[in-house]
Amino acid sequence: MRLAILGATSQIAKDLVQSFAAQSSHELALYARRPEVVSQWLSSVGLAGRYAVTDFSDFSADEHYDAILNFVGVGDPAQAVAMGATIFDVTLKYDEMALDYVRLHPECRYIFLSSGAAYGTSFDAPVNANTKAVIAINNLQPQDWYAVAKLHAECRHRSLAHLPIVDVRVFNYFSHTQDMEARFLITDIVRAIRDKTVLKTSAACMMRDYLHPSDFYGLVSAILASAATNAAVDCYSKAPIDKITLLVALQEKFGLQYDVVQTAAGINATGSKPHYYSLNMSAEDFGYQPRLTSLECVVKVMQIVL
Repeated sequence: MRLAILGATSQIAKDLVQSFAAQSSHELALYARRPEVVSQWLSSVGLAGRYAVTDFSDFSADEHYDAILNFVGVGDPAQAVAMGATIFDVTLKYDEMALDYVRLHPECRYIFLSSGAAYGTSFDAPVNANTKAVIAINNLQPQDWYAVAKLHAECRHRSLAHLPIVDVRVFNYFSHTQDMEARFLITDIVRAIRDKTVLKTSAACMMRDYLHPSDFYGLVSAILASAATNAAVDCYSKAPIDKITLLVALQEKFGLQYDVVQTAAGINATGSKPHYYSLNMSAEDFGYQPRLTSLECVVKVMQIVL
């Protein structure tokens, strides 16, 4: 297959490119706002010259692609805060670029990287196939922009039911290649272990479902190999994990020092999410079967990072 990767500077896109390089014969065309950064990265991972890298301005409807994968966006809460409401413009611009192509070439599949945040900002319980997206329409806050931008894109995609578009909602993703200075619980844990400092974390309940790059690759590959359809799927591992179980396991495995306090500093860019994971297993319809639990994912990644 010939695949166009939009937003190739995205860390999750880079991981996927490496998975494709190692496990497939797909031809990739990598598009980015900073193509020189992508070229330098390809050289650093031994893939120099393997794939074409170019600016978005060169994306053309005259090219043939079997699928377009759109990774344009932000993956860091601090970046989401910095972008503010402009995230609507960025999301719409590159989504329309892909949609214009698919409208002209309806046999081309389109995979859009969405987010669990599309369900809204309240995760008092894990979401499932019957969960409704909840948006405080009369009281929108800055932390809502990211979620609404993803929801808006998904609604647009469902309205084009005749086109082969699949939205992939990522909840929690963990890779040794991602920025360990980003403000997530899991990266805060990495820094605490690495720097031999004490992690300060709140006593609040928190459940997460960490997806490993190999399982993300498995899901994307399953979608590409399946019959064309218009749908949305949630990402999930073999099993989620609660914060305390995770902390205890990492204390035993890596010597993590932590202190549970009443309040702890953090960046609440997209709303509070005590149970940020999904029980919606519709990805099974594509043949997706995750191989790793959240804990297995975290341990595998940390063994590399540390």
